[in-house]
Amino acid sequence: MIESYQNMASGTSTFFGHPRGLSTLFFTEMWERFSYYGMRALLILFMTASVADGGLGMGVVEAGAIYGIYTSSVYLMSLPGGWVADRFLGQRRAVFYGGVLIAAGQFLLAVPGMAFFYGGLATIVLGTGLLKPNVSTMVGQLYEPGDPRRDAGFSIFYIGINLGAFLAPLICGYVGETINWRWGFAVAGVGMALGLAQYRFQERHLGTAGLHPVPAESPKDASQQRTRLAQLAGVIGVVLALMAFGVFSAEQFANVLGVALILTFFAVFGFFFTTGDWTPAERNRLIVIALLVIAATLFWSSFEQAGSTLNLFADRSTNKDVFGIELKASYFQSLNSFFMFSLAPLFAWLWITLGRRDPAPAWKFSLGLIFVGLGFAVLVPAARLSEGGQLVSPLWLCGTYFLHTVGELCLSPVGLSAITKLAPARVAGFMMGVWFLSNAMGNYLGGRLASFYESFPLDSLFGWVAVFGIGFGIVMALAARPITRLMGGVR
Repeated sequence: MIESYQNMASGTSTFFGHPRGLSTLFFTEMWERFSYYGMRALLILFMTASVADGGLGMGVVEAGAIYGIYTSSVYLMSLPGGWVADRFLGQRRAVFYGGVLIAAGQFLLAVPGMAFFYGGLATIVLGTGLLKPNVSTMVGQLYEPGDPRRDAGFSIFYIGINLGAFLAPLICGYVGETINWRWGFAVAGVGMALGLAQYRFQERHLGTAGLHPVPAESPKDASQQRTRLAQLAGVIGVVLALMAFGVFSAEQFANVLGVALILTFFAVFGFFFTTGDWTPAERNRLIVIALLVIAATLFWSSFEQAGSTLNLFADRSTNKDVFGIELKASYFQSLNSFFMFSLAPLFAWLWITLGRRDPAPAWKFSLGLIFVGLGFAVLVPAARLSEGGQLVSPLWLCGTYFLHTVGELCLSPVGLSAITKLAPARVAGFMMGVWFLSNAMGNYLGGRLASFYESFPLDSLFGWVAVFGIGFGIVMALAARPITRLMGGVR
């Protein structure tokens, strides 16, 4: 078991009553999210902008497919990223190497040329796969098992995520939409570079958390792991080569990726349930993780339309003149984080205050799904008002993002915390990657839905998303008690 921060550095200062290492990871993730959300705020707008305006001049269908491929691949790579950290690098080095790749990818996007565009996206995908799951895993390693501060710690960590996500659309969005799209990507790269510098200067506060990979059980096991790593590198290389030489169109590749995501989910859990020397308690918890991943996928498929359909709705159908100030479409993506600042401390306090009455994760997931569905229900009348080119009030999007934020706080930090508690220690990093598989599948669906933006009535598109979110939230509520029993007392 990895030694907790309290044992490693007793007597040292704390970060809002939590282990000092939480501040190191807080700011690392803040800058990584600044980089990611800064680029995401611009991506679909940049692809659909005309060549004369400095964009790529793509249609919505192609841009939506590329957006879905990119945002889902970012999280899909968390699976091998967590495994590589577990077996070879340790979480500490994986986070650093991932940050280097992310910064390099953002700077590649700033260079004109389609080769640099696709190369930059691919490099960011690889880097985020290394950084994203492992920085979250290290947060969990700062706490002793059963420490009641863990959920609150993840909520504080989530504030760091949203501080970066709040600033990114305002800064990168302004630079990209007002000055030059590519300069906006460069600003995102500078953000990641700042995060790397902070991480190196402050990593001493992490003690031994994430420092060492899990040792191989035998020389034979070590050899098998190296073989699998070589096979993984080969598969990634083939995929990148196919993309680089244009063997598939964006839409064809997106279709293949959709099938691959479904197969990956069944392959991962099929492998776990048919192999491994799991105890009955561990096997039950693996079932819970699988169910939580499915619920989270449905949530993210709605929530992550912020960068696709909601971004297009802000750009094309929303009145952005507020008190004489012309807002940029990308600015609306900061609303989620603005509401997060207001609500996250309240939710962190609420979970601790409830004590034994604190709802189990399954109940919180149910609320998350219902609220994200309600957020789209708000947009149904707004979409009807926008028919014929009429611009609607920005308050409609404000209401949607408020409800989505409430849903996110019920689901996302709770899910991160639940995975660190439910996952068997020997596959902790990989299981965090499995959790981010839900983001991959949800982002893929959110991107593909953007392809219907011009070919499907908006009120119907938003309405069906609302129905699925609320409906599955009710199903999750009905299943909450048996899911909680399978957790075996873990809360």
